[in-house]
Amino acid sequence: MGTLLEDTKSYKLSELNQMIGGMLNQIGEDIEIIRLAPPKSADKTTLALAITEDEIANLAFTNAKAAVVPMGSEIENISTIEVERPKLAMMKLLHIFAIPVDAPVGIHERAVIHPEANLGQNVSIGPNVVVGRGAVIGDNTKLVANVYIGKFVEIGNNCLFYPGVNIGDFAKIGKNVIIHHGTSIAADGFSFVTENPGTVETAKQQGNVEGDFSKQTIFKIPSIGSVTISDDVEIGANVCIDKGTVENTFVGKGTKIDNLAMIGHNCNIGENCLIISQVGISGSVNIGDRVVLAGQVGVADHINIGADSIVMAQAGVSKSFPEKSIVVGSPAMYRKEFARQMKTMSDAKKFIEEFKTLKKEIEEFKKGL
Repeated sequence: MGTLLEDTKSYKLSELNQMIGGMLNQIGEDIEIIRLAPPKSADKTTLALAITEDEIANLAFTNAKAAVVPMGSEIENISTIEVERPKLAMMKLLHIFAIPVDAPVGIHERAVIHPEANLGQNVSIGPNVVVGRGAVIGDNTKLVANVYIGKFVEIGNNCLFYPGVNIGDFAKIGKNVIIHHGTSIAADGFSFVTENPGTVETAKQQGNVEGDFSKQTIFKIPSIGSVTISDDVEIGANVCIDKGTVENTFVGKGTKIDNLAMIGHNCNIGENCLIISQVGISGSVNIGDRVVLAGQVGVADHINIGADSIVMAQAGVSKSFPEKSIVVGSPAMYRKEFARQMKTMSDAKKFIEEFKTLKKEIEEFKKGL
Protein backbone atom coordinates (compact mmCIF):
# COMPACT_ATOMS: atom_id res chain seq x y z
CA MET A 1 0.00 0.00 0.00
CA GLY A 2 1.45 3.35 -1.04
CA THR A 3 2.03 6.20 1.38
CA LEU A 4 2.79 9.89 1.08
CA LEU A 5 6.32 9.19 2.31
CA GLU A 6 7.02 7.24 -0.87
CA ASP A 7 6.55 10.47 -2.86
CA THR A 8 8.58 12.63 -0.47
CA LYS A 9 11.62 14.35 -1.97
CA SER A 10 14.72 15.26 0.03
CA TYR A 11 17.38 17.89 -0.71
CA LYS A 12 20.26 19.48 1.10
CA LEU A 13 19.78 23.18 1.81
CA SER A 14 22.81 23.99 -0.32
CA GLU A 15 21.31 22.04 -3.25
CA LEU A 16 18.08 24.02 -3.05
CA ASN A 17 20.04 27.27 -2.96
CA GLN A 18 21.81 26.33 -6.19
CA MET A 19 18.53 25.30 -7.83
CA ILE A 20 16.82 28.63 -7.17
CA GLY A 21 19.87 30.88 -7.57
CA GLY A 22 19.82 32.40 -4.10
CA MET A 23 22.43 33.57 -1.61
CA LEU A 24 22.92 31.06 1.22
CA ASN A 25 23.64 32.25 4.75
CA GLN A 26 24.24 28.95 6.50
CA ILE A 27 24.25 28.49 10.27
CA GLY A 28 25.43 25.08 11.39
CA GLU A 29 25.03 21.92 9.32
CA ASP A 30 23.78 21.63 5.74
CA ILE A 31 20.37 20.29 6.77
CA GLU A 32 18.10 17.93 4.84
CA ILE A 33 14.85 19.50 3.61
CA ILE A 34 11.80 17.33 2.85
CA ARG A 35 8.99 19.89 2.60
CA LEU A 36 7.96 23.55 2.37
CA ALA A 37 5.66 25.43 4.75
CA PRO A 38 4.89 28.85 6.24
CA PRO A 39 7.05 29.67 9.26
CA LYS A 40 4.43 28.90 11.95
CA SER A 41 3.80 25.37 10.66
CA ALA A 42 7.41 24.56 9.77
CA ASP A 43 9.62 22.07 11.61
CA LYS A 44 13.34 21.24 11.53
CA THR A 45 13.05 19.36 8.20
CA THR A 46 11.06 22.18 6.58
CA LEU A 47 12.21 25.12 4.49
CA ALA A 48 10.09 28.02 5.76
CA LEU A 49 8.70 30.34 3.08
CA ALA A 50 9.00 33.83 4.54
CA ILE A 51 8.51 36.02 1.48
CA THR A 52 6.19 38.66 2.96
CA GLU A 53 6.67 41.02 5.89
CA ASP A 54 4.11 39.11 7.98
CA GLU A 55 5.82 35.78 7.35
CA ILE A 56 9.25 37.27 8.10
CA ALA A 57 7.85 38.39 11.45
CA ASN A 58 6.54 34.86 12.03
CA LEU A 59 10.09 33.49 11.83
CA ALA A 60 10.36 34.52 15.49
CA PHE A 61 7.93 31.67 16.27
CA THR A 62 9.17 29.00 13.85
CA ASN A 63 10.72 25.63 14.56
CA ALA A 64 12.39 25.66 11.13
CA LYS A 65 16.15 25.73 10.87
CA ALA A 66 16.13 27.42 7.43
CA ALA A 67 14.01 29.92 5.50
CA VAL A 68 13.70 31.60 2.12
CA VAL A 69 13.63 35.39 2.57
CA PRO A 70 13.83 38.51 0.39
CA MET A 71 17.31 39.82 -0.39
CA GLY A 72 18.66 42.01 2.39
CA SER A 73 16.60 40.47 5.20
CA GLU A 74 18.50 40.31 8.48
CA ILE A 75 17.52 37.05 10.15
CA GLU A 76 19.39 35.60 13.11
CA ASN A 77 19.59 32.08 14.55
CA ILE A 78 18.53 30.16 11.41
CA SER A 79 19.98 29.62 7.95
CA THR A 80 18.50 31.69 5.14
CA ILE A 81 18.41 31.68 1.38
CA GLU A 82 18.11 35.29 0.21
CA VAL A 83 16.46 35.83 -3.19
CA GLU A 84 15.87 38.86 -5.43
CA ARG A 85 12.35 37.81 -6.51
CA PRO A 86 10.74 35.85 -3.68
CA LYS A 87 7.65 34.77 -5.59
CA LEU A 88 9.77 33.50 -8.48
CA ALA A 89 11.91 31.55 -6.01
CA MET A 90 8.77 30.11 -4.42
CA MET A 91 7.57 28.99 -7.85
CA LYS A 92 10.84 27.15 -8.47
CA LEU A 93 10.69 25.48 -5.06
CA LEU A 94 7.09 24.38 -5.53
CA HIS A 95 8.02 22.79 -8.84
CA ILE A 96 10.85 20.93 -7.10
CA PHE A 97 8.62 19.55 -4.33
CA ALA A 98 5.38 19.08 -6.31
CA ILE A 99 4.01 15.54 -6.31
CA PRO A 100 2.93 14.62 -9.86
CA VAL A 101 -0.52 13.29 -10.68
CA ASP A 102 -0.91 9.52 -10.66
CA ALA A 103 -0.94 8.72 -14.38
CA PRO A 104 1.00 5.55 -15.20
CA VAL A 105 2.09 5.01 -18.79
CA GLY A 106 -0.31 2.77 -20.67
CA ILE A 107 -3.98 2.40 -21.55
CA HIS A 108 -6.43 1.51 -18.80
CA GLU A 109 -8.61 -1.52 -19.50
CA ARG A 110 -11.77 0.57 -19.18
CA ALA A 111 -10.65 3.22 -21.69
CA VAL A 112 -12.36 3.32 -25.09
CA ILE A 113 -9.94 4.06 -27.93
CA HIS A 114 -11.20 4.21 -31.51
CA PRO A 115 -9.16 1.91 -33.77
CA GLU A 116 -8.39 4.85 -36.07
CA ALA A 117 -7.01 7.01 -33.25
CA ASN A 118 -3.25 7.59 -33.18
CA LEU A 119 -1.54 7.46 -29.78
CA GLY A 120 2.03 8.69 -29.28
CA GLN A 121 4.74 7.16 -27.15
CA ASN A 122 4.52 6.94 -23.35
CA VAL A 123 0.94 8.20 -23.18
CA SER A 124 -1.22 7.64 -20.12
CA ILE A 125 -4.89 6.90 -20.82
CA GLY A 126 -6.94 6.58 -17.62
CA PRO A 127 -10.19 4.74 -16.83
CA ASN A 128 -13.33 5.71 -18.77
CA VAL A 129 -11.37 7.91 -21.15
CA VAL A 130 -12.86 8.05 -24.66
CA VAL A 131 -10.66 8.88 -27.66
CA GLY A 132 -12.59 9.37 -30.90
CA ARG A 133 -12.01 8.49 -34.52
CA GLY A 134 -8.92 9.99 -36.10
CA ALA A 135 -7.80 11.71 -32.91
CA VAL A 136 -4.04 12.21 -32.43
CA ILE A 137 -2.54 12.12 -28.93
CA GLY A 138 1.07 13.35 -28.64
CA ASP A 139 3.98 11.72 -26.82
CA ASN A 140 3.98 11.75 -23.01
CA THR A 141 0.47 13.19 -22.82
CA LYS A 142 -1.68 12.21 -19.83
CA LEU A 143 -5.45 11.87 -20.03
CA VAL A 144 -6.70 11.20 -16.50
CA ALA A 145 -10.02 9.46 -15.72
CA ASN A 146 -13.22 10.39 -17.58
CA VAL A 147 -11.67 12.60 -20.24
CA TYR A 148 -13.50 12.76 -23.59
CA ILE A 149 -11.61 13.45 -26.83
CA GLY A 150 -13.76 13.98 -29.93
CA LYS A 151 -13.05 12.90 -33.48
CA PHE A 152 -10.04 14.27 -35.34
CA VAL A 153 -8.82 16.21 -32.33
CA GLU A 154 -5.07 16.87 -32.35
CA ILE A 155 -3.26 17.04 -29.00
CA GLY A 156 0.46 17.81 -28.77
CA ASN A 157 3.22 16.33 -26.64
CA ASN A 158 3.47 16.58 -22.85
CA CYS A 159 -0.11 17.65 -22.16
CA LEU A 160 -2.07 16.92 -18.98
CA PHE A 161 -5.87 16.77 -18.92
CA TYR A 162 -7.53 16.32 -15.52
CA PRO A 163 -10.76 14.35 -14.88
CA GLY A 164 -13.90 15.41 -16.68
CA VAL A 165 -12.26 17.44 -19.46
CA ASN A 166 -14.26 17.38 -22.69
CA ILE A 167 -12.65 18.23 -26.04
CA GLY A 168 -15.04 18.62 -28.98
CA ASP A 169 -14.46 17.46 -32.54
CA PHE A 170 -11.61 18.88 -34.65
CA ALA A 171 -10.02 20.91 -31.85
CA LYS A 172 -6.27 21.52 -32.12
CA ILE A 173 -4.28 21.65 -28.90
CA GLY A 174 -0.55 22.39 -28.78
CA LYS A 175 2.17 20.95 -26.58
CA ASN A 176 2.63 21.42 -22.82
CA VAL A 177 -1.04 22.32 -22.34
CA ILE A 178 -2.70 21.74 -18.95
CA ILE A 179 -6.50 21.61 -18.70
CA HIS A 180 -8.16 21.23 -15.31
CA HIS A 181 -11.27 19.41 -14.10
CA GLY A 182 -14.58 19.78 -15.90
CA THR A 183 -13.51 22.14 -18.66
CA SER A 184 -15.29 22.14 -22.02
CA ILE A 185 -13.38 22.94 -25.20
CA ALA A 186 -15.19 23.23 -28.56
CA ALA A 187 -18.84 23.07 -27.62
CA ASP A 188 -21.16 24.82 -30.07
CA GLY A 189 -21.08 28.59 -30.02
CA PHE A 190 -24.07 30.56 -28.75
CA SER A 191 -25.12 31.71 -32.20
CA PHE A 192 -28.73 32.12 -33.35
CA VAL A 193 -30.78 34.14 -35.84
CA THR A 194 -34.45 35.04 -36.42
CA GLU A 195 -36.15 35.25 -39.79
CA ASN A 196 -36.94 38.92 -39.24
CA PRO A 197 -35.24 41.44 -36.94
CA GLY A 198 -35.94 40.56 -33.30
CA THR A 199 -35.98 42.68 -30.16
CA VAL A 200 -32.21 43.10 -29.91
CA GLU A 201 -31.72 44.07 -33.57
CA THR A 202 -34.70 46.43 -33.38
CA ALA A 203 -33.36 48.11 -30.26
CA LYS A 204 -29.94 48.58 -31.88
CA GLN A 205 -31.45 50.08 -35.01
CA GLN A 206 -34.23 52.22 -33.50
CA GLY A 207 -33.20 52.76 -29.89
CA ASN A 208 -36.39 51.15 -28.59
CA VAL A 209 -38.42 47.93 -28.89
CA GLU A 210 -41.55 48.29 -31.01
CA GLY A 211 -43.55 45.69 -32.94
CA ASP A 212 -45.04 42.24 -32.50
CA PHE A 213 -42.39 39.59 -31.89
CA SER A 214 -44.71 36.88 -30.57
CA LYS A 215 -44.36 34.64 -33.65
CA GLN A 216 -40.60 34.85 -33.97
CA THR A 217 -38.71 31.57 -34.26
CA ILE A 218 -35.07 31.36 -33.15
CA PHE A 219 -32.89 29.34 -35.53
CA LYS A 220 -29.58 27.78 -34.49
CA ILE A 221 -26.50 28.76 -36.51
CA PRO A 222 -24.27 25.67 -36.72
CA SER A 223 -20.67 25.96 -35.54
CA ILE A 224 -18.50 24.32 -38.21
CA GLY A 225 -15.26 25.77 -36.86
CA SER A 226 -13.55 24.44 -33.75
CA VAL A 227 -10.97 25.68 -31.22
CA THR A 228 -7.19 26.07 -31.43
CA ILE A 229 -5.23 26.11 -28.16
CA SER A 230 -1.56 27.04 -28.63
CA ASP A 231 1.51 25.71 -26.78
CA ASP A 232 2.06 26.26 -23.05
CA VAL A 233 -1.52 27.31 -22.28
CA GLU A 234 -3.05 26.43 -18.91
CA ILE A 235 -6.83 26.37 -18.51
CA GLY A 236 -8.52 26.16 -15.10
CA ALA A 237 -11.49 24.13 -13.93
CA ASN A 238 -14.98 24.48 -15.43
CA VAL A 239 -13.91 26.82 -18.22
CA CYS A 240 -15.88 26.93 -21.49
CA ILE A 241 -14.29 27.86 -24.82
CA ASP A 242 -16.76 27.63 -27.70
CA LYS A 243 -16.23 26.61 -31.30
CA GLY A 244 -15.93 29.24 -33.99
CA THR A 245 -18.83 29.61 -36.39
CA VAL A 246 -16.67 29.04 -39.50
CA GLU A 247 -13.05 29.50 -38.38
CA ASN A 248 -11.54 28.32 -35.11
CA THR A 249 -11.74 30.22 -31.85
CA PHE A 250 -8.07 30.83 -30.95
CA VAL A 251 -6.07 31.02 -27.71
CA GLY A 252 -2.45 32.19 -28.05
CA LYS A 253 0.74 30.68 -26.70
CA GLY A 254 1.39 30.89 -22.96
CA THR A 255 -2.01 32.29 -22.00
CA LYS A 256 -3.37 31.33 -18.57
CA ILE A 257 -7.11 31.06 -17.92
CA ASP A 258 -8.53 30.83 -14.40
CA ASN A 259 -11.50 28.73 -13.25
CA LEU A 260 -15.06 29.48 -14.41
CA ALA A 261 -14.16 31.70 -17.37
CA MET A 262 -16.20 31.77 -20.58
CA ILE A 263 -14.78 32.50 -24.04
CA GLY A 264 -17.33 32.81 -26.82
CA HIS A 265 -17.24 31.72 -30.44
CA ASN A 266 -14.84 33.35 -32.94
CA CYS A 267 -12.71 34.99 -30.24
CA ASN A 268 -9.00 35.53 -30.80
CA ILE A 269 -7.04 35.60 -27.55
CA GLY A 270 -3.40 36.72 -27.79
CA GLU A 271 -0.22 35.29 -26.25
CA ASN A 272 0.62 35.34 -22.54
CA CYS A 273 -2.71 36.77 -21.46
CA LEU A 274 -4.11 36.35 -17.94
CA ILE A 275 -7.85 35.74 -17.81
CA ILE A 276 -9.08 35.60 -14.22
CA SER A 277 -12.04 33.75 -12.71
CA GLN A 278 -15.59 34.47 -13.89
CA VAL A 279 -14.54 36.54 -16.89
CA GLY A 280 -17.12 36.39 -19.67
CA ILE A 281 -15.99 37.18 -23.23
CA SER A 282 -18.70 37.43 -25.87
CA GLY A 283 -18.31 36.25 -29.44
CA SER A 284 -15.88 37.70 -32.01
CA VAL A 285 -13.69 39.55 -29.50
CA ASN A 286 -10.02 40.21 -30.22
CA ILE A 287 -7.71 40.34 -27.19
CA GLY A 288 -4.11 41.45 -27.78
CA ASP A 289 -0.97 39.87 -26.33
CA ARG A 290 -0.28 40.10 -22.59
CA VAL A 291 -3.70 41.50 -21.72
CA VAL A 292 -4.95 41.04 -18.15
CA LEU A 293 -8.70 40.62 -17.61
CA ALA A 294 -9.32 40.69 -13.86
CA GLY A 295 -12.10 38.82 -12.05
CA GLN A 296 -15.69 39.10 -13.33
CA VAL A 297 -14.84 41.29 -16.31
CA GLY A 298 -17.50 41.20 -19.02
CA VAL A 299 -16.63 41.96 -22.65
CA ALA A 300 -19.31 42.71 -25.26
CA ASP A 301 -19.18 41.12 -28.71
CA HIS A 302 -16.95 42.43 -31.53
CA ILE A 303 -14.70 44.36 -29.13
CA ASN A 304 -10.94 44.85 -29.61
CA ILE A 305 -8.63 45.22 -26.60
CA GLY A 306 -5.05 46.18 -27.46
CA ALA A 307 -1.87 44.48 -26.27
CA ASP A 308 -0.55 45.03 -22.73
CA SER A 309 -3.87 46.41 -21.49
CA ILE A 310 -5.27 45.83 -18.00
CA VAL A 311 -9.02 45.55 -17.46
CA MET A 312 -9.77 45.83 -13.76
CA ALA A 313 -12.19 43.64 -11.81
CA GLN A 314 -15.91 43.72 -12.68
CA ALA A 315 -15.42 46.12 -15.58
CA GLY A 316 -18.08 45.99 -18.29
CA VAL A 317 -16.30 46.55 -21.61
CA SER A 318 -18.71 47.83 -24.24
CA LYS A 319 -16.25 49.56 -26.58
CA SER A 320 -12.75 48.92 -27.93
CA PHE A 321 -9.56 50.15 -26.26
CA PRO A 322 -6.06 50.56 -27.75
CA GLU A 323 -2.88 48.94 -26.46
CA LYS A 324 -1.58 49.67 -22.94
CA SER A 325 -4.97 50.86 -21.71
CA ILE A 326 -5.94 50.61 -18.04
CA VAL A 327 -9.71 50.52 -17.78
CA VAL A 328 -12.20 50.20 -14.93
CA GLY A 329 -15.91 50.45 -14.24
CA SER A 330 -19.16 49.61 -15.97
CA PRO A 331 -19.37 50.86 -18.62
CA ALA A 332 -15.59 50.57 -18.77
CA MET A 333 -13.54 53.74 -19.12
CA TYR A 334 -9.93 54.79 -18.72
CA ARG A 335 -8.80 54.67 -15.10
CA LYS A 336 -7.92 58.39 -15.08
CA GLU A 337 -11.41 59.28 -16.35
CA PHE A 338 -12.96 56.99 -13.74
CA ALA A 339 -10.93 58.69 -10.98
CA ARG A 340 -11.96 62.11 -12.30
CA GLN A 341 -15.64 61.12 -12.27
CA MET A 342 -15.38 59.71 -8.75
CA LYS A 343 -13.79 62.97 -7.59
CA THR A 344 -16.55 64.95 -9.30
CA MET A 345 -19.18 62.89 -7.50
CA SER A 346 -17.39 63.40 -4.20
CA ASP A 347 -17.17 67.15 -4.83
CA ALA A 348 -20.83 67.23 -5.85
CA LYS A 349 -21.84 65.76 -2.50
CA LYS A 350 -19.93 68.52 -0.75
CA PHE A 351 -21.51 71.21 -2.97
CA ILE A 352 -24.99 69.83 -2.29
CA GLU A 353 -24.45 70.03 1.45
CA GLU A 354 -23.18 73.60 1.08
CA PHE A 355 -26.21 74.48 -1.09
CA LYS A 356 -28.60 73.08 1.51
CA THR A 357 -26.93 75.20 4.17
CA LEU A 358 -27.09 78.34 2.00
CA LYS A 359 -30.71 77.62 1.08
CA LYS A 360 -31.63 77.43 4.72
CA GLU A 361 -29.81 80.68 5.44
CA ILE A 362 -31.55 82.41 2.50
CA GLU A 363 -34.95 81.25 3.73
CA GLU A 364 -34.17 82.59 7.20
CA PHE A 365 -33.01 85.86 5.66
CA LYS A 366 -36.28 86.18 3.66
CA LYS A 367 -38.31 85.68 6.81
CA GLY A 368 -36.54 88.66 8.37
CA LEU A 369 -37.40 91.07 5.54
